[in-house]
Amino acid sequence: MTFVFPEPEVEPLRGGPVLRWGVIGPGEIANDFTSTLHANSDQRVVAVGSRSAERAAAFAARHGVPAAHDSYEALVADPAVDIVYVASPHPQHLEHALLAIAAGKHVLVEKPMTTSGADTRRLAAAAREAGVLAMEAMWTRYLPGTTVVARLLADGTLGDVRLATVDVGWPHDPADPGDRMFDPAVGGGALLDAGVYSHWFARFATGAPVTSRTTGAVSDRGVDLQSVTVSRATGGAQAVVTTSITAWTPGLAMIAGSAATVRYTDHFVFPASFAVHRGADADRWSEPTGLRGRQGLVWQAAALARYVADGRTDSPVHSLDDAIGVAEALDAARAALDVPQQDTSAP
Repeated sequence: MTFVFPEPEVEPLRGGPVLRWGVIGPGEIANDFTSTLHANSDQRVVAVGSRSAERAAAFAARHGVPAAHDSYEALVADPAVDIVYVASPHPQHLEHALLAIAAGKHVLVEKPMTTSGADTRRLAAAAREAGVLAMEAMWTRYLPGTTVVARLLADGTLGDVRLATVDVGWPHDPADPGDRMFDPAVGGGALLDAGVYSHWFARFATGAPVTSRTTGAVSDRGVDLQSVTVSRATGGAQAVVTTSITAWTPGLAMIAGSAATVRYTDHFVFPASFAVHRGADADRWSEPTGLRGRQGLVWQAAALARYVADGRTDSPVHSLDDAIGVAEALDAARAALDVPQQDTSAP
């Protein structure tokens, strides 16, 4: 008998609640985010802010954004903005998110939400006190395929989860003097970049870790180049998490349960297909929408718009506590590698 997959639990990209977005940090990820919002949804970016008036103006012209501000303060004060997307380098996330929260704006913060568990707790506390919605931009969680896997986990289709494996490796050139990945002063290293996805997936698949051990390699400048973390969650499920900025890995994540196993057939970070294996039988779920790569950033925005319309102040699928947990897992892995913790707290 052919296996019947649950339907994806995603918000419609058109016809649902619409937010007016302001962008802090008009870089590569903000370009991709704005492009897919405008092309594939009703969500609209209405303002952009940068310390460089020229960068803000260029971004606005490229995307048809009505307002370009030459300061972050002006961006968060713009009455046309409902929510601020913080897309600046991650050591600046806390400062910029707190600025938006203080202005009474909802906020979507690129991952990692901050560069430490302590700073992520501080951000969460500020949002809760202000009564605004703050959400980590863990966009992979909102993809159609991920919502199907979440249902398989919740419905017990996999049985008791025994093991998860996940790898994220995107190589960078250490000889490139402009590559921030090798600069500890700006939050460089594999764990705060690729590792956010892999440690999140382990938590998603097995639950919060109760023990973990990490081994890896660190550069002469003090940034982690690659690492392997083995963790155990309550109930005994284990996860093996591999992260690298020295080598490419295929991202074919796997969740093995006592009744069935999910094995991704595309890179799990992006809109992806996967197979469910039950012994010799395998049934394939194919990504149905045709969106590829970072076009998938759009689903988190549609979900957030629905949460705001429903009066929520936290994501029901990747909560502030989840973001704190991921940050603490990264803290533990970096500490095991003796990677110095950068002080990036806002004053």
